[in-house]
Amino acid sequence: MRSNAKVRATAQKLIVHFTATKVSLRERLAQGKRLRHHIPRSSHATLDISSRRFDPVDILEAQAATRLAKLIPVRYAHMLGSPFAFLRGSAAIMARDLSSTPRTDLHVQACGDMHVSNFGVFATAERALAFGINDFDETSPGTWEWDLKRLATSALVAGRFLGADKLLCLEAVRAVVQSYREHLQTYARLGHLHLWNTQITEQALLKALPKNLYKRAQSILAKTRRRTHLQVLAKLTEILDDQKRIVESKPWVVRETRTSTGRPVREALSLFLLHYMDSLSPDRRLLLSRYRVVDVARKFVGIGSMGTRCWIIYLEGQDDNDPLFLQIKEAQPSVLGPYFGKSLFANQGQRVVAGQRLIQGSPDIFLGWGEQDGTQYYVRQLRDMKGGVHLEPEKFRPHNLPDYAGLCGWALALAHAKSGDAALLAGYVGQNDALDEAIAAFAASYGDQTERDHAALKSAAKRGRIKIASPAAAGLH
Repeated sequence: MRSNAKVRATAQKLIVHFTATKVSLRERLAQGKRLRHHIPRSSHATLDISSRRFDPVDILEAQAATRLAKLIPVRYAHMLGSPFAFLRGSAAIMARDLSSTPRTDLHVQACGDMHVSNFGVFATAERALAFGINDFDETSPGTWEWDLKRLATSALVAGRFLGADKLLCLEAVRAVVQSYREHLQTYARLGHLHLWNTQITEQALLKALPKNLYKRAQSILAKTRRRTHLQVLAKLTEILDDQKRIVESKPWVVRETRTSTGRPVREALSLFLLHYMDSLSPDRRLLLSRYRVVDVARKFVGIGSMGTRCWIIYLEGQDDNDPLFLQIKEAQPSVLGPYFGKSLFANQGQRVVAGQRLIQGSPDIFLGWGEQDGTQYYVRQLRDMKGGVHLEPEKFRPHNLPDYAGLCGWALALAHAKSGDAALLAGYVGQNDALDEAIAAFAASYGDQTERDHAALKSAAKRGRIKIASPAAAGLH
């Protein structure tokens, strides 16, 4: 219970805040523009990587120290698949490189692992579809340009992976930055409540796409609508001993009896759910309390997340036609932490949840966090009306990349506008292509660096410094 003196002090601060003279939109735009005198937009082309640069494999090995050892060779195998796969798994490496680049320190809620495969369609609380960022494991307060540079670089590296030529790759990079700039100009002029409620709806998404992508987008949206808990029920469960159970799909979904600490899974799950329930609002707690746990299994996920702990829970409500699937995913400290300070939250899962709620707009109603046996987690619904684009050569045509990259730039602008000062950002990025050209130069340089780092990982594997394994070879079959 806080003392009366502390309550009065807090109240006084709020009175000062709410009665202070607000800086006008025009002045905030001007402040952002003046910042260019200190950090010119052209300076964002800079990538000063000396011959004495750190060893990128050292950073990956440091990350491996806190993850499940048997999964690390699988993670390396995935990252060796292509420079694009390497980039997806190397957010910590790029953060280290970005720390030596010019920074404006206009802070937003940064994603921290921004790349073109971290976007998708998701259901709002009202069950409408919206487009936006869909991975928040590394989210943290940070400077906006780190997200933009990583996203732009990923567009270029993805383009190379898809077989696009140099001009098309650079067109995709410029599409990211141009879209980001132009949408910031719009968001800077919205009222705060209007901006907070803004989403990239499916109608806005379809309207923004060229005609040749319209049918493909409609197909993705229709498929996403079908990805309900009932669809997951049909796909992920089977009848076993007269009851529905999660289907083992080795190596990715595995039923285990004990956690990595040796505690029985059911016992650990019960203790965790009590902690998790405390993170939910009373109405969500009431809703969740109407479900009972039926089954649980371990799930292995992602490239960047490979090696972290993850579980899926199957719950039932009224009957077996009222399923709920939750994913419990380990949250480790953000890769941005060493450069922007320790998280405000003691639980890293809470950090992820707070970031997602701030920048996604209408997140999962069961989003929450908890801790078990010293490991921190966040919780979300599994697959419920969530979908996206697969950037694979056999599924994605390279000439569509600039249009898709532009959508990603749009979504990033909305996230940054909601969590930062949109007018300061808009004033700084401006309305001409100066920033586009600077970040295009940076992306080209860092794309080359990514290929060198990918080659360094290959060399480490060839020399036996790191172990590479398929899931079967790692004992996950």
